[in-house]
Amino acid sequence: MRPHHSRRSALEAGGVLAAGTLLPTAAAGRADAAPGDAESGCHDGWRQVPRILARIRPPTFRRRCFDITDYGAVGDGLTKNTAAIRAAIADCHRAGGGHVVVPAGTFLTGAIHLRSNVDLHVGEGATLAFSPDPADYLPAVLTRWEGTECYNYSPFIYAYGQQNVGVTGRGTLNGQARLGPWESWYRTSGLQGPDQKLLRRMGSTGVPVKERIFGAGHCLRPKMVQFNRCRNVLVSDLTIVDPPMWTVHPVLSTNVTVRNITVESILYNTDGCDPESSSYVHISGCRFHTNDDCIAVKSGRDEDGHRVGVPSENIVVQDCAFSGRWGGITVGSEMSGGVRNVFAERCRVNAPDFPGHYPVKYPLYVKASKKRGSYIDGVYVRKLTGRAVDREVVFVTMAYNGGEGGTLPVSVRNIHLSEIQIDGARAVLNLVGLETDRLSGVHLSHCIFTGVRGPDTVAFTDDLTFHKVSVNGTRAADGSDEAADPERTRRGLIAVTRPKD
Repeated sequence: MRPHHSRRSALEAGGVLAAGTLLPTAAAGRADAAPGDAESGCHDGWRQVPRILARIRPPTFRRRCFDITDYGAVGDGLTKNTAAIRAAIADCHRAGGGHVVVPAGTFLTGAIHLRSNVDLHVGEGATLAFSPDPADYLPAVLTRWEGTECYNYSPFIYAYGQQNVGVTGRGTLNGQARLGPWESWYRTSGLQGPDQKLLRRMGSTGVPVKERIFGAGHCLRPKMVQFNRCRNVLVSDLTIVDPPMWTVHPVLSTNVTVRNITVESILYNTDGCDPESSSYVHISGCRFHTNDDCIAVKSGRDEDGHRVGVPSENIVVQDCAFSGRWGGITVGSEMSGGVRNVFAERCRVNAPDFPGHYPVKYPLYVKASKKRGSYIDGVYVRKLTGRAVDREVVFVTMAYNGGEGGTLPVSVRNIHLSEIQIDGARAVLNLVGLETDRLSGVHLSHCIFTGVRGPDTVAFTDDLTFHKVSVNGTRAADGSDEAADPERTRRGLIAVTRPKD
C-alpha cells in the first residue's frame, strides 16, 4: 500500500464565499474567513474538542407541565390534535416556558410549531403520529430545501428564530410517511423533479426568497424536525420513525444537542441528522438506521449557499451507531457555505446488534464539486469500528455528480483518521481530487483493516500519509514514494495496489 503522489504544496486558495451571516450569533462563524482559520489552528485538531464541547450547553426548562389532554387532545390515533397541541405550546410560552407533555397514547397531528423556552416532551408510551395529508402542513413556511431557501410545506415539527427549544422524551415521533404521497413525489421524479429544478434555478439566478413559493400544488417533501435560525436546541431520547425526508435538520442554528435518539427511515433521501450552516453541534449516543446518510454535515447549495454564506463548524459526533444506505459520517454534498472542524469518535458501523436493512457504503463520505465551490477543512475520525462495509472505508470526491459543470474553486483538505478498525470492505481509500483543485492532507494512523477485497484508488491528491496502518495483515509503507511510476504521479492517475493475503 505504497501511495504514489506528488509532494506539491496543497491547494491554499479557499472557495469563493459570499459575505454576511444570518446566524443568531454572527460570531459563531464567518463564511468570509479563509479556510484554516479554525478555532485553534493547532496541528492536533482533537485538542479543540474539549473547548468546543464546553461551549455546547443543552437548554433547561422550567418545571411547569402543560398536558395536551387538558387542551382537548385525544390519544386514539384518529382524532386530529393539531389545535390542542398548538394551544398548549402557546400557553407554555406565555407562562415563561416549561414542558408540553404528550402522555401515553397515539396522538394524530399536523404541523407543530415550537416557541422559545418550550420543550415538547413525548413521554414513554406516547406517539405523535403525523398526518399524511399535505394540507396539514400549510401555510408554507421559510425553510431550506436541499440547501436552497424557499417557502414550502412546514416541517412536521418546526421552530423559526426561537431560543431554548426542545423535543424530548422516551416516546415516538411517527412520520407515517408511507401513508402519504411523499414517496410517490420522490420516486417517480415526474412529480418532484420539475419543482426541484425550478427551485435550483431560482437559487442560481438570485430570485428573491420571498418569491420562491412552493407548498400547495407543488411536490417538495417537508422535513421531519427542523430548527431554523434557532439557538439552544435539544433533541433527546426519542425514537423517530418513517420521516418523509431528512429527519433532524438544524439549519442556521447554534448550540445544538442531539443525544440518545433512534432514527429508522424507510423512504428514499431520509438522512438521520443534517446539521446545516450550524455551529457548536453535539450528536451523541444516537442510532441511525436510515435509507440515506446517517449524519450529513451541510452548508447550503451552489449560488444560494454562497449568498447566505454561513459555514457548518465545530461539530462533534460521539458514540453513535450507523446502519444506513450511504454514508456514516458524511460531509456534503450541499457545502457551499463551507465546512470546518467536524469530529467523530467511538462510532460503530454495521454492528452485529444494529445491522439495519442496508450496510453502510462509506463510513466516511465527503462530497464536493466545482459547482458547489467553497471548502471543507478539517474532518477528524477516530476509534471507529465496523464490519461488512459495502464499498470503501473512506470516499472523498471533489467531483460529486461528475462535477455538475461547475467552475468555482473548491478546496478539501485536512482529513485525519486514527485508530480505525474495519473488517470487510471493497477498499480502504477512494480519493478523487481534481487536476485544478487537488485534494490535500489525508492522514491515516494506527488503523487496522481486514477483509479488504481490492486496491485503493487515489487521484490528484497531495500529502497522503500512513503511519502504523495494517491492511490484511500487511503493514502499509509509512510516508510516500514519489519515485515509483513518476509518469502516473505527474498525471495524478494512481491505483494503489496492496499485497495479496
